[in-house]
Amino acid sequence: MIILDTHAWIWWVHDESKLSHNQIEAIKKNEQDTIGVSIISIWEIAKLVEYKRLTLPCKLSEWIARAKNYPGIEILDLTEEIILNSTRLPGSFHKDPADQLIVGTARVIDCPIVTSDKKIIQYPHVKTIS
Repeated sequence: MIILDTHAWIWWVHDESKLSHNQIEAIKKNEQDTIGVSIISIWEIAKLVEYKRLTLPCKLSEWIARAKNYPGIEILDLTEEIILNSTRLPGSFHKDPADQLIVGTARVIDCPIVTSDKKIIQYPHVKTIS
């Protein structure tokens, strides 16, 4: 199992060329298994659309429905364990709550995050695929 960071999910749906070779390979390898997407990523995408920082080719609800149907995608709910883990990340991690929740999810499930976010990649307490 892998978890897609929000931007990786958007790129996978819209412009796979923005993903690295390693990221594409990891996604394809896990299409028959599970590709986790935190529920917080849906909120992040909705906020990006609201703030006009992301333009989708269709209505947000349609985009989400299509993106959720990509092979292997499973929307991962926030649990008490994930929420608490995200507030107790060891070491120093930046203050973006969505990133904290995605990292907390990966740590609880014990799987890597597909990300190009340098702050997550440089965080030594989570596995990443960049």
